[in-house]
Amino acid sequence: MDYTNIIDLIFEKQLRLSKLKQDKWNSKNSEQLTNTEWSILALLYGKLPTISEVAQQLGITRQATHKTMKALDAKGLIVVNPVENNHRNKCIKLTPLGEEIYHENQKIKNEMEKEIGQKIGQDKLYLLKELLKGDWN
Repeated sequence: MDYTNIIDLIFEKQLRLSKLKQDKWNSKNSEQLTNTEWSILALLYGKLPTISEVAQQLGITRQATHKTMKALDAKGLIVVNPVENNHRNKCIKLTPLGEEIYHENQKIKNEMEKEIGQKIGQDKLYLLKELLKGDWN
């Protein structure tokens, strides 16, 4: 693969960082989560979205979202409640355990960011973050 293209470079780093984060999580915790489950936990934190909103934001089908929600519910990380005056939609909320796991994962990501800053320099890390936050469209 040609890692000189910006798209490929970002993709490669994202894959490596995701695997590293997953390995760090797995070495410290017995509760194993998929990348999709992590993405959903991040989307739910501090919010009460519906299942269809989560599916839309992740770009996955409602069926895949429902399957992942069932897994998260079985692990005790979320609760699914009906939306008032709407029998079709259901909103999702993190349980206290879900919030605790979310926070533990954030700590791992913060540690990893600190390590990256030590390797490339804090000024470059800041610049990289600012560039990635920018609107490229």
